[in-house]
Amino acid sequence: MEHVMRNSSARWIALLLFVALCPQVQAQDPPGPDGWERLFNGKDLTGWKIWGTEKWSVDDGTILGESGPDKDDGFLMTNKTYTDFHAFLRFKCETDTNSGFFYHTTIPKDISKITFIQVEIDNQPGHHTAGLHANDRSWIVWPAQEKEFYLRSFDWNELLVKVEGKRTRTYLNGIEMVDFTYPKPHVTEGVLALQIHPGGGTRVRFKDVWVRDLSAH
Repeated sequence: MEHVMRNSSARWIALLLFVALCPQVQAQDPPGPDGWERLFNGKDLTGWKIWGTEKWSVDDGTILGESGPDKDDGFLMTNKTYTDFHAFLRFKCETDTNSGFFYHTTIPKDISKITFIQVEIDNQPGHHTAGLHANDRSWIVWPAQEKEFYLRSFDWNELLVKVEGKRTRTYLNGIEMVDFTYPKPHVTEGVLALQIHPGGGTRVRFKDVWVRDLSAH
């Protein structure tokens, strides 16, 4: 028993030293308890609806988005709208994909009139993954240059998004990428959406999709 206690104490000391020496690492909220709701059940697309002609399916317990030859983006949207929330998901780009996590989104029949804020997802380091886009396709804010390479190309990544009033914070693989307060946000409510770009041959996967609706509390 004494040997076990010594080993346990050593592990705790090592953990505390790691945290102290690596203050840039931000602990992510554990999905599940404390108001977290699972948005993807791992079996089908219950609770979601497809916009556009791009292909969305469930494959090996993940959401798989595949682009076709059409020129418009494809979206997989929640049925529910959100104002203030925390969202967590894992994504993996299987091609040199430009994708995104959209929030405060409204998608009418005329796609040119879409409104949203987008958290960028791109498979290439240096292309501002976890930065924010506006609905006129202009950038709102980029991550700092030294953070651009926390992306794991062709591998699973963790994305945490915290939207609280005018403030949005994004975390990629546990690292805070953006902390931005939007002085005059153009949208403040809407659905959440996963995006797939058009053009054919694009593939991106999502899993472990969770949300904590802060407006409901």
